[in-house]
Amino acid sequence: MTMIDKHGLQLAQSLVRFVEDKALPGTGIAPEAFWTGLADIYARFSPRNAQLLGVRDEIQERIDDWHRARAGQPIDMVAYTAFLREIGYLVPEPPPFTIRPTNVDAEVALLAGPQLVVPVLNARFLLNAANARWGSLYDSLYGSDALPGTAQLAGYDPARGAQVVAWGRAFLDEALPLVRGSWAGLADDQPELANPSQYVGRRGASRLFRNNGLHIEVIFDREHPIGRSDNAGIADIVLEAALTTIVDLEDSVAAVDAEDKVAAYANWLGLMKGDLTAEFEKGGRRVTRALEPDRQYEAPNGASFTLPGRSLLFVRNVGHLMTTPAVLLADGGQAPEGILDGVVTSLLALHDLRRTGGYSNSRAGSIYIVKPKMHGPDEVAFTNDLFDAIEDLLGLARHVIKVGVMDEERRTSANLAACIEAVKDRIVFINTGFLDRTGDEMHTSMHAGAMLRKGDMKASDWIAAYEDRNVQIGLACGFSGQAQIGKGMWAAPDRMADMLEQKIGHPRTGASTAWVPSPTAATLHATHYHRVDVAARQVERRVEPVAPLDKLLTIPLAGGQNWSPEEVRDELENNAQGILGYVVRWVDQGVGCSKVPDIHDVGLMEDRATLRISSQHMANWLLHGVATAAEADAALSRMAAKVDAQNADDPAYRPMAGREAESLAFQAARALVFQGVDQPNGYTEPSLHRFRAMRKEQARTRP
Repeated sequence: MTMIDKHGLQLAQSLVRFVEDKALPGTGIAPEAFWTGLADIYARFSPRNAQLLGVRDEIQERIDDWHRARAGQPIDMVAYTAFLREIGYLVPEPPPFTIRPTNVDAEVALLAGPQLVVPVLNARFLLNAANARWGSLYDSLYGSDALPGTAQLAGYDPARGAQVVAWGRAFLDEALPLVRGSWAGLADDQPELANPSQYVGRRGASRLFRNNGLHIEVIFDREHPIGRSDNAGIADIVLEAALTTIVDLEDSVAAVDAEDKVAAYANWLGLMKGDLTAEFEKGGRRVTRALEPDRQYEAPNGASFTLPGRSLLFVRNVGHLMTTPAVLLADGGQAPEGILDGVVTSLLALHDLRRTGGYSNSRAGSIYIVKPKMHGPDEVAFTNDLFDAIEDLLGLARHVIKVGVMDEERRTSANLAACIEAVKDRIVFINTGFLDRTGDEMHTSMHAGAMLRKGDMKASDWIAAYEDRNVQIGLACGFSGQAQIGKGMWAAPDRMADMLEQKIGHPRTGASTAWVPSPTAATLHATHYHRVDVAARQVERRVEPVAPLDKLLTIPLAGGQNWSPEEVRDELENNAQGILGYVVRWVDQGVGCSKVPDIHDVGLMEDRATLRISSQHMANWLLHGVATAAEADAALSRMAAKVDAQNADDPAYRPMAGREAESLAFQAARALVFQGVDQPNGYTEPSLHRFRAMRKEQARTRP
């Protein structure tokens, strides 16, 4: 890379050109002032970033030593908890307080509904997600397994359509009950609601309703092919679905150099200015996708009003661990990537605040950044101070930059109230990250003993306490009506019937949002928020005591359980297949998140969090002698052949089986397992980035 000096920083030329030519114009910030400010922020915060990472390593080493000294003994929870307090892993609970964010958009503060997470490097996916604020219930039901069976005709299948209509009418009866009778018996476009206040407007012949804060648009159109055959002329039911979307620069992308970072930032800029487009082939024709406009309606009193046409966008920066070759510090070392993300994504969001483009994201005038993988309140306080400095650099008022804290590391969930308190004036989001949290659970207690089988871990005491404490502590800190309490991802995008049955559990916990993998899933999950009044559930749960800390700290050990050779083989193969299926796309093709077939050929959404679990689990079993290195290697080789077969139809795929020694993807997967004990907090990013950079260099020199 060609590097350019800016006040002692060496910056990739491509990054400098992007900032000066694309990002800064229209913001009122001069290039020299920006580079001076960036250099100052790095000078102030890089040493502190390094110090916090050193604390992580020191704490982990002391926990490892504590477990080694007690090898084979039962865990004494009293002694263990006292030890965690002694080393600063557990901090004192703060006195009662209430968060105080200001200028928070209604989608975050007041409404409950689905949340999408989308990789920033895929413009088409970005636009699909941003436009998933509204979704056709009919299309979502017709084209998924949400209803039994499938369409039997190449065109429209009337029998399948009748299933969809019946389900939709039953949903309307529940969400928008009539004075008498059922929506199924409606004969015209004048439904008489039991609660007339639910009717809020119209758009042409369509009728707009609201339930639990979410809108339902019933499309009446007797000229439409569906409406023509419907007694009431209903052509579709459109739901307000993905209220918010997280645009992800972290777990779901493979961004390892300046080229990748500039591409990511360019897409975020396109969203903030409203001019992002994507062209692709669909049905034999060229399609251009862009952001949807806002939706115009007429209120019952004749006044016009507007509803957002797009999901409110957060951006997820990387955590404190990773560095980037796009910026080199004065000593020649790579700069913390999270600092660069914070500065640049906030700079790009100025275009939304300044309204330099055609659309607005935050009507309240805020910038929303999700910060992942923070360990404890000191690291959260670091983010708060960093955001203060970014606001000063960009000329923003204090706390314009809002923060979402991912509750996905053990030291954060054990000190959640203190973490929230550290950002109480800017926090708008907490979210349980079950997958990363499980990976950190295993790595933190790596030397305590062999862990349960991965599938059995879901029934562990700590998980129930984790999910309860997230809601209980959030409510105690005043999140209701001010901020989101979130739950994790539904990982099986092709299993919508199961999602409809199970994911209603998230709003029932009192969580105001939960992650979904697709616009279809967002539309279907939105029906849960019509069935559950989240605000009422939060009132009910606010009086609960917080789940005990000792439950949260209970380590999911196997307790001397002896598995059969077949069980060990099955577990190794399950983990190895998941690792290889994800890593081969990450390293060879730069795909950070995709639907990857599992060992049973079920497509699951995989990202680095799932990879962390599988690699840490194999590393744990190797450390404690449950499996041998030879058995792990054999499982990896067998599963390389399986993953090759699963990807046989991909012309860009490079097989691993038979060429394990030369396949960088296979070597990366093996390193994640055999070096898993020594990886910082069990994170997969260092190995993935190293091997992906090697693969990109290999492609440049030997295409």
